[in-house]
Amino acid sequence: MKRRVGGAPRSVQELEDRLSEPRKSTVEALRRAPGDIVVLGAGGKMGPTLARMAVRAAALADGRRTRRVIAVSRFSSIETSAALERTGVEVVRCDLLDLDAVGRLPDAPNVIYMAGQKFGTSEAPGRTWMLNVAVPALCAQRYAASRITAFSTGNVYPLMPVASGGALETAELQPLGDYAASCVTRERVFTLNSGAWTTRVAIMRLNYAVDLRYGVLTDIALRVQQQEPVDLAMGYVNVIWQGDANRAALELLPLASCPPFVLNVSGGETLSVRALAEEFGRRFGCAPRFTGTEAPDALLTNSTRFRATLGEPSVPVPTLLDWVAEWVRTGRPLLGKPTHFETRTGAY
Repeated sequence: MKRRVGGAPRSVQELEDRLSEPRKSTVEALRRAPGDIVVLGAGGKMGPTLARMAVRAAALADGRRTRRVIAVSRFSSIETSAALERTGVEVVRCDLLDLDAVGRLPDAPNVIYMAGQKFGTSEAPGRTWMLNVAVPALCAQRYAASRITAFSTGNVYPLMPVASGGALETAELQPLGDYAASCVTRERVFTLNSGAWTTRVAIMRLNYAVDLRYGVLTDIALRVQQQEPVDLAMGYVNVIWQGDANRAALELLPLASCPPFVLNVSGGETLSVRALAEEFGRRFGCAPRFTGTEAPDALLTNSTRFRATLGEPSVPVPTLLDWVAEWVRTGRPLLGKPTHFETRTGAY
């Protein structure tokens, strides 16, 4: 399957088509992971395009549309669930804190676990711990016989020296704040259950997916365009095209193992926030404003294992910068969900 990068997506439909386009390696991964796919927590920012990619890749892997792709969420947005159904995704509405409801979910040999909470933790830490620990415990038991790709985050690592190249998967986990601590515990739950039931698990530590409508690059671009100061407190970041994050979750299914296979998923470059703002300034024809100064450390992960295992990201950073700049400059739809990437205290 020939990869297409090309010009920037010109509409939400085209953007979602690009985000859900599988690579040849994604199709091959699903051939090695036959059977239905359940996506738990599919109603968030990434879930809909990941579920769509699963449908598209499964149809190519099987030569026809035979397996089910089932998106599970509370789905407060009727529009989101209806759009998924139009693309061949089955929608199941479920509160994953409801033990009986989880028990009634469809069986499937393949599970993508995406459920969780980050923002709002400072105001309601108890709810974050319930969603990030209790829900994984229920779902891990329900799908103990399945392959599971479990989403995690680079927040489980400590702030790393910028020159280090970021934390490797073998680095000691030193979470900062309730959100990160609950994410470490979520990983521990999946690891414990993997050992107890020989469940095959892959843990995907994702850092900063970019989907034009939101993400670190969109946050920076908006501040530059609106002449608002760009905070340099977290002076360096890793980013990755969300389409690559989507396909990584699916391609990890046949690599799931007991004990869990752990993989950092992000771009291979340590990017300067200042330099990114200056790049957007050139594209917008204005000089960016800054506040604060760069610290010698930042939330950074090393993605060497990811690139060696699943290949290089399909969309390079300069292309992402062009796409984000055009999307923002032309006033296309945004999700209005800042990443708060500049936060150094772990409070979200």
